[in-house]
Amino acid sequence: MKNLKKIISLLLTVVMLSLCAPALADSMPPEPPSGEMPEGMTPPDGEFPGEPPEGGAPGEGGPGGMGGPGGGSSQPDSYDAVNSYDSDAELTGEITSTGADENAVLVTGGSVTVSDATVSRTSSDSTGGDSASFYGVGAALLATDGTLTVTDSTITTDAAGGAGVFSYGDAVVYVKDTTIETTQGTSGGIHVAGGGTLYAENLTVTTQGGSSAAIRSDRGSGTMVINGGSYTANGSGSPAVYVTADITISDAELTATGSEALCLEGLNSVKLYNCTLTGDMPDQEQNDNTWTVILYQSMSGDAQVGEGSFEMDGGKLVSLNGGLFYTTNTDSTFVLRGVEIEASEDSEYFLRVTGNANQRGWGSTGANGANCTFTAIQQTMDGDIQWDSISNLDLYLTDGSALIGAIVDDESCAGEGGDGACHVVIDESSTWVVTGDSTLTALECAGSIVDDAGQSVSVVGADGTVYVEGDSEFTITVDSYTAEADTTGAGAITEA
Repeated sequence: MKNLKKIISLLLTVVMLSLCAPALADSMPPEPPSGEMPEGMTPPDGEFPGEPPEGGAPGEGGPGGMGGPGGGSSQPDSYDAVNSYDSDAELTGEITSTGADENAVLVTGGSVTVSDATVSRTSSDSTGGDSASFYGVGAALLATDGTLTVTDSTITTDAAGGAGVFSYGDAVVYVKDTTIETTQGTSGGIHVAGGGTLYAENLTVTTQGGSSAAIRSDRGSGTMVINGGSYTANGSGSPAVYVTADITISDAELTATGSEALCLEGLNSVKLYNCTLTGDMPDQEQNDNTWTVILYQSMSGDAQVGEGSFEMDGGKLVSLNGGLFYTTNTDSTFVLRGVEIEASEDSEYFLRVTGNANQRGWGSTGANGANCTFTAIQQTMDGDIQWDSISNLDLYLTDGSALIGAIVDDESCAGEGGDGACHVVIDESSTWVVTGDSTLTALECAGSIVDDAGQSVSVVGADGTVYVEGDSEFTITVDSYTAEADTTGAGAITEA
C-alpha cells in the first residue's frame, strides 16, 4: 500500500506539472519580494517602522522546547558598551567585549559601519533573560536608533543573552557577507524586537544554545528581510526561524537540529521564497503532538493576538520527526505553492487544526481551537488532515493540487466540543486521493475524488443522503455537498 501511494503521488505530480506548466514557468523560481535589500545595501522606498505595536512576542524558547522567559521586563535606562556611537563612525579590525551584559558595539544614532572586523563577545557573568530577548542587552552588536551596517566580518559570542546582531526600536541594520556564531542560551544569530528593522544578505549563522533561533524576533515585533545564506540553530527550543515580526526570507538554507523548523506566534507573518526549511523536533510529554511548523498563541501577554500568516513559495520543507503543520489557539493562514515536502517516516499528519490539552497554558481547555485558512497552489500534500469541533478550517486545493490522505475529526483536545467546521474546496484541476474514512462539514468538489486504487469514493450526508455513490471501501461523511467549487476565499502567494 505504501509503495502504491508513492506511485500514485508520482503520477499525480506528473499530471500536475503538465497541467500547470505555464503557471510554474511564470512562478518558479519566484522572484524575491519587494523590499529585499538590493545591491549596495540601500533601503527600499518608503518609511521604516516607527513605534512598535502593543504586545509583541514572548521570550523565545520555541513551543517545542524549553519555555522562554515571559512576563514583564522593563526597558533598561542605559546600556553598557565597549564602543558606543551616536554619530557617524567607521570600525574595523578586532573588537572585543568581556563584561557582564554589555555590548561590544552600541549604536544610538548616526550611521555606523563595521567592516572587515572580528567581533568577540565573551562573558561567564552575563544573565541573558528578558532584557536580552526584548531589548538587546548583552548582544555583540546592538542598534537602538540610527543605522548600523556590517559587512565582511566575523561575530562570535559566548555569553548568556549574547545575540550576534540586534536591531531595536527605530534602528535600521544591514548585515552582509558575515559569519555569526553564538554559543549560549538566549543568543539569537540575527534578532529584532521593539519595531527594529534588519536586512541580511549571504550570512552564515550558527547558534548552539537554548532559546537561540538563528533568525529571531521578540517582543514588540519588527521587520526582517533576508536574502541568501545559511542559518542553523542547534539548541533545544531553538527553531531556525522564530517569528514574532514580519519576516521575508529568500534563497536560504534554514535548519533546526533540536526543535521545530519554524515557530510563529500571534499577529505576525513570514514569507519564504525558494528556501529549504528543515526541522527535527523531539517528542516531549508536555506537547500533545510533535510538529515541524507551528502557528499559535501562547497567551503569555507578550504576543499581540491576531492572525498569523505563513507563505512558502517553492523550495523544500523537510521534517525529520513528527507532523508537518500545526495551528492551535489562534487565527492563521497558510499558503503553499509548489513546495517539495519530505515528511518523516512516522509523520502524524500533514495539517492539524485543533485545540490543545493546555499543558503549555495555550488558552482554555475546550476553547483553544484554531481558525485556519489553508490554501494549496500547485501543491502535493501527503498525509492526514486533522481538525476538531472547537476549530474552523477552510481548506482549498487549487491549480492542480493533490491531497493524499484522510480528513479526520479528532476530538481529543476539544473538551465538550463546539460548533466548529471543516470546509473543503477542490477546484476542477485538483484531486483528493482518499486513504481512509473521512469526516467534514462542507465539501465543494469540481475536481476528482478517488481512493488510492483509483476507485470513486462515496460522499454521504450525516443524515444518510447519498450525494455520490462510489466503489471504494472508504466513505466521506459531510453535512453538505456540491459539485461546484467557489475558490474566492482562497489565499494567494504575495508576489514581488
